[in-house]
This record gives sequence, C-alpha cells and structure tokens, in this order.
Amino acid sequence: MTSAEVSRRRVMGAGLGAAAAALAGCSGDSGPVRRLRLATGPEGGPYNAFGKALAEAVAASGRRLEIVPVSTSASVNNLRKLDDGSVELALAMADAAEDAVLGRGPFGRPAAVTALARVYVNYTHLLVPAGGPVRSVQDLAGRPVAAGATGSGVQVVSGRVLRAAGLGDGSAPARELQLGLAASAAALREGAVDALFWSGGVPTPVLAGLARELPLRFLPLDGYVGALRQSHGPVYATVTLPAGVYGLVEPVGTIGVGNYLLARDDVPRHAMRELLQVVFERWSDLLREVTAGARLEPRFAISTGAVPLHPGAVAYYRSVYG
Repeated sequence: MTSAEVSRRRVMGAGLGAAAAALAGCSGDSGPVRRLRLATGPEGGPYNAFGKALAEAVAASGRRLEIVPVSTSASVNNLRKLDDGSVELALAMADAAEDAVLGRGPFGRPAAVTALARVYVNYTHLLVPAGGPVRSVQDLAGRPVAAGATGSGVQVVSGRVLRAAGLGDGSAPARELQLGLAASAAALREGAVDALFWSGGVPTPVLAGLARELPLRFLPLDGYVGALRQSHGPVYATVTLPAGVYGLVEPVGTIGVGNYLLARDDVPRHAMRELLQVVFERWSDLLREVTAGARLEPRFAISTGAVPLHPGAVAYYRSVYG
C-alpha cells in the first residue's frame, strides 16, 4: 500500500475521537503571521489568477496567514521550487506532481512534496487554424508546434501526446517550440506555428480571445487517454470541451489532468488546516477566473493519486468527515 493510500484510508476511517486529537492545539489564532510563498505560473495564466485570488481570500479571512504568489513557468518549475525550499506552497498538474514524488521524468530523485487538495481539472487543448491542413495529431509530423513553456505542465502532457502519436522522435517528429501561452497564441495568429497545445481551465481567456480573432479547429485527443494511462498511470481521464465554448458547434473529447495545491511536508499542520478552511469557504471565488462550472468538494479534493496528503490536510479532512 502506498503512503498516499494510507493517508486517504486514515482520512476516511478515522472517528470523531481521532479527529479531535488530531486537531487539538491547532487553532493558530495567536502568534505571528505566517508568511507562505505560493509558486503559481506566468502572469495572466490560470495558476497566477488562482494564487492572487487565494492571497486575497486569506487576507480577508482574518487568519494569521499571508500568501505571497510567486510568478513562475508553472508545474515542473513549481515542484522544483517546492523541493528546494524556495517556496512553501505550489500549484502543479497531477502528472508532473506524481513524477516529482516518484523521482521520475525531469526529477532525478523523489521530491519533498505533499498534497493539500485536488482543486480542479485541466482540459488539454490542441488548436489549429480552421482553414489549415492539420486535422489530426498525426498531421503535425514535421510541423512547428507550440508545446508549452519550459518547465510547464503543458510541456509534459504535449510531449506525451506527441510520443503516443509516434511524433516524439523518428524521421518526421513534430518540431516542438517551448512557448508560454501568450507567445503561443501570438505565434499561431501569425502563422509561425501550425498548432498550439494548452492545458488549463475552460474557457481559458487568452484562447477565447484568439477564437474571436481567428477561425480555429480544436482537435480531439480523447483517443490517447488509454495509451497515456497505460504508460503514466491514472492521472489522465477523458473530458469534453463543451459546445458553445470558444465558439464550438459540437463537443470535443480531450484529456483531463487534475491540478493539485501542494505544500512542503515541513510546513506546520495547523497552518495548512487553516489554509484549507479558507479554500473550502471561498472555492467559488478561487475558481471563478480559472474554470467555468467547477466545484470543489472534499471527496474530490483528496483524490491525489501517488502524492501523499500533508498531515495538516489529513487533520482538516478528518474534521470534515467526522
């Protein structure tokens, strides 16, 4: 049994007596304000928006916590910052977070990472000009593709999709360009790339704006979920871009990846319990600028796969389940 499974069994199985013991002495109502740096993402992106909203919500709550959002290139970069202690909190996609915990992929060893909550699901977008020749992932062979910024979760999932399609190597791989979201949108608009990968909430404002300027085709990716799950585990799921968003006339199946709010395991548990109280009190405000129609519920939030829950998160969820 993994440490993550042990954590979740404790959450679900603990009684009221265990909950009271776990929470004893954790009020945090006195003492100095605890300042916590949160690695988010690039300015204008959904992680950055979530981080700023969380900082505002915590400040308004009156708790003795201060959240300081730190702009980054997102998931992989965030996990490295969390591991080296330059931040106490981070946001990251589930696939990158599991790589960090297991010491695989871009991580040379297991990282000091724990989960507070699975907060929402990213939808993988693959956009091409509607009038262009690209109608499937295989059509990207030999073509320039905006594949996400260096150190981002987009780079992880786009690379895995291209490899699953046979375009990660060989005689005619896609030409992956490491660009952030704003630069990717500009490159697609200008014809410098033939396709754009993005992983984020729905709708992502930058892409909604692009869709109003340029006729776009969103390529279905749900056919790759099985291969990704087989190679990388159950962090990937089938989701649907709904009709109406981005001007779509019909739904498009794609790949969903959870987003985790993470913490170093040495951050005091009472601080993490109080932070989660704010997250669940204000979840609708936190997600408003990130993804439409999402909800945050404890039974969803504890689904963090191979990433173990922080002891403060265990205490919080025990208090919720009783």
